[in-house]
Amino acid sequence: MNCITIVIALFAAAVVAHDLPAAQGGMPALSSEPFKLGTFEIRGAPRVGLVLRDSLVIELNPANAALEQSPLYPRIPMPADMRGLIAQYEYGLKYRLYEIVNHLAAGDRLAAGSRPEFVHDAARVRALPPIIYPGKILNAAGNFYSHINETGTPEEIAATKRARREKRGVPYLFLKPAEGAVIGQGDAIVIPHGRDRTDWEVELATVIGRPAKYVSAAAAQDYVFGYMVSLDISDRGGRPPGGNPVASDWFVGKGHDTFAPMGPWIVPKEFYGDPMAKLRQTLSVGGTRMQEATAGDMIHSIWELIEYASSIITLFPGDVINNGTSGGTGAGTAFRGEQRFLKPGEEIVATIDGIGTLRLPVVGEAAPPAGTGARLPPVNSYRK
Repeated sequence: MNCITIVIALFAAAVVAHDLPAAQGGMPALSSEPFKLGTFEIRGAPRVGLVLRDSLVIELNPANAALEQSPLYPRIPMPADMRGLIAQYEYGLKYRLYEIVNHLAAGDRLAAGSRPEFVHDAARVRALPPIIYPGKILNAAGNFYSHINETGTPEEIAATKRARREKRGVPYLFLKPAEGAVIGQGDAIVIPHGRDRTDWEVELATVIGRPAKYVSAAAAQDYVFGYMVSLDISDRGGRPPGGNPVASDWFVGKGHDTFAPMGPWIVPKEFYGDPMAKLRQTLSVGGTRMQEATAGDMIHSIWELIEYASSIITLFPGDVINNGTSGGTGAGTAFRGEQRFLKPGEEIVATIDGIGTLRLPVVGEAAPPAGTGARLPPVNSYRK
């Protein structure tokens, strides 16, 4: 019996001993338990980690190095960051992640007191934005029936919904900045100086897993890597009057620093299921529930958003498409009878069932140094 035959026999014995399903060629077909993926600050630097049981973070590189000490496992290079992991995931890397999870779980290496040094208590490491930073962030505007006319009377809202159902048209997507706007778990949302109409919007973030161009909605799920919680923080103050006659300004409304929270981690699609069947997204401000919605309120499905986006620009691994938000935003009056915007000292809690919860404090920005008059002015200087 040669060395290769011995290794194969040993691997088969290990699979049988631990009752782990194996794909053709010896790769595990399943992970013995579901996991999530995130980026964490460990020893002062960002590290990609597997999240198990929402309580343990498995540092990927040393966990893989430990696994490769056994001749049962070939050497596989690990990605430098989350975007690299996403790009490699469907090209074999996911099976190595399954092997890491199966190896740790089967050997009872996750029990307190017997954990390797690369297994961390999730409460003791800082969660960073899972993707630092997405190549593109695309947000769906007006994609929930309950959000398209939040300031109308009940009769006006009903009429708007009927009209939109009869003529949905194509989705409306806008680009959101990444670096500067993206923050993670526990990071502060900063209300820009003088911009006192800052609003909240909880959204499902769909992370693209494979290059996609002219993808049909029927095949769109094949191009998804996973899902995370996101917020589209919005400045409802608008542009000051005068000057350029274009009234709409999406950069002002959506582009400030800290206005794109994401996290706390990514759930690979095989561990979440069909978001169009199970999605439930909620948001509270200061302990008061503001938003709650399911996919049944969406105008265009996540798959239609991918079809539309990929008809305009190629989507790449690590790009993010946010599904839009529901009624209950601060600018709306239908749910509370009055508008209500964020204030310093409050906390936003945004949850998507089966994915996780983002908790984000809200702070105010200090007055900036004097400028020449070309910068965005405080809202109260032109709104009375």
